[in-house]
Amino acid sequence: MTNQKTYQTPYTITSTILNLVAEVSELIGRLSVQEGNANALRLRRINRIRTIQGSLAIEGNTLSEEQITAILEGKRVIAPPREIQEARNAIKAYDLFSHWQPSAEQDLLTAHSTLMTGLLDAPGHYRNAGVGVMAGEQVIHMAPPANRVPLLMQDLLQWLKITHDHPLIASSVFHYEFEFIHPFTDGNGRMGRLLQTLILSRWHPIFAYIPVESLVHAHHQDYYTALNNSTQQGDSSPFIEFMLEMILDAILEAQSKALPGAQSDKVLNALVLGPLSANELVSHLNLRNKTGAFKRTMKELIDQDLIEYTLPDKPNSRLQKYRLTDKGRKQ
Repeated sequence: MTNQKTYQTPYTITSTILNLVAEVSELIGRLSVQEGNANALRLRRINRIRTIQGSLAIEGNTLSEEQITAILEGKRVIAPPREIQEARNAIKAYDLFSHWQPSAEQDLLTAHSTLMTGLLDAPGHYRNAGVGVMAGEQVIHMAPPANRVPLLMQDLLQWLKITHDHPLIASSVFHYEFEFIHPFTDGNGRMGRLLQTLILSRWHPIFAYIPVESLVHAHHQDYYTALNNSTQQGDSSPFIEFMLEMILDAILEAQSKALPGAQSDKVLNALVLGPLSANELVSHLNLRNKTGAFKRTMKELIDQDLIEYTLPDKPNSRLQKYRLTDKGRKQ
């Protein structure tokens, strides 16, 4: 990293990145949450709670979505005080972040102060000592020296301000570079995820309510692997690809909830032609993989006795397929 006149964020635009950007852009155009719709507003609240719980859980916080909901509602929760403080801070940060500009350094410092109040001696200030990223007992990344952090962050924020990269790419690049610099003593992970959501919400406001962090938590080992691979390669493309996959899956889940029954109907219609495997259904529904929303849909249809396994005694068989029940054929 150099001064802002020659500042570079090394990454390669792969065909995977281009395809993911196209898929996400198309899906986000379809997904609209109408203001004032009671169900949509309820989903937004649920997704915000999932976002907070997911981001904190990656850092070891054990609070459940139900406990975070209780904290949000001002109810008493029995849990470690630090974890409760982390949740309260995160709730406040996500409530305030619509007022922050992604490329403004003072807003970034304010965001860190909000997230880390009561958890650090000097929240909202860059670190003044060296820091390493650990994986158990192993140091997997030594961050740049503390005396370089202010200039590196100014360069990165200036790049974000002037870049013409697509927001999906720019937000992922920024997230990686932020973690590489590791500007704070603690809270860098949750800050990086919050800032990426902030950047994306400036592109499309609906990202403020899409729980990407929840998907990242479900794949947190892959998250750290992607960070490490990007550092080793000196190219953030592995991390960009990972984050775009998480964003895509989060949108697909949000879409299935915003349009209740849509995916269920597609599954039932597909099975009219005959039994299909899970992979065949995924292809028929134009999904990239078996998302969490897809798995929940299949379980709900089985629980409702609308579909069944062709090999009920071998649910995990590679030859397993799904077919309509008598009830499902009449649906």
